Amino acid sequence: MIQAMGEKYHHGNLRAELVRVSLDLIAEQGLGAFSVAEVARRAKVSPGAPYRHFPERESLLAAVAATVASQLADRVRAAAEGLPDPVEALAAACGAYTGYLIERRAGMNVVYADGLQGRDDTELHEQTRRMSDQFLMLCLTVSDRPENALELMEQLFTQAHGYGMFWLDGVFARHGYTPEQVIRKSVAAARIAIEGHRHAPPGD
Repeated sequence: MIQAMGEKYHHGNLRAELVRVSLDLIAEQGLGAFSVAEVARRAKVSPGAPYRHFPERESLLAAVAATVASQLADRVRAAAEGLPDPVEALAAACGAYTGYLIERRAGMNVVYADGLQGRDDTELHEQTRRMSDQFLMLCLTVSDRPENALELMEQLFTQAHGYGMFWLDGVFARHGYTPEQVIRKSVAAARIAIEGHRHAPPGD
């Protein structure tokens, strides 16, 4: 499931390479394995080289989180595009989130990782907002009020993340499910949740 995210970096493009290597490390071993030292080792640079681009560990992690948010936003848009039924479009977006989490071990757990909250990082804030707006706009198409759309978005993110984590933690694998089956289950569960939301009595 792990895919390369680009060719070997060219001279002067170490920053992008460090982000790419960080994402591959997380995809292989999870967020808990992330460290600047290991990223430097994999990138075949000195332990101090990353600090020329990122003054601290959290700076590199913020760049990784911004990339995750950007890629998720792109996946969500691509999944929902061309689907005229708003329920199907939103459910497909949830499946895209689950699929990305399975592939990269990255999702909200990276975007909201410890140490990133409250940082004055424009790129991270912009990409996080873009990802959230992609989902929120889809939720607004099936909600009667903005506050209900926000509640639905929270529920669907939680559900889509949970399906991915059950795969990553080996729960679904023990049942013989493939990643594709897990994604389909995530889409089906999202569809049920969205329909329930649309038909809930006012005020619920």
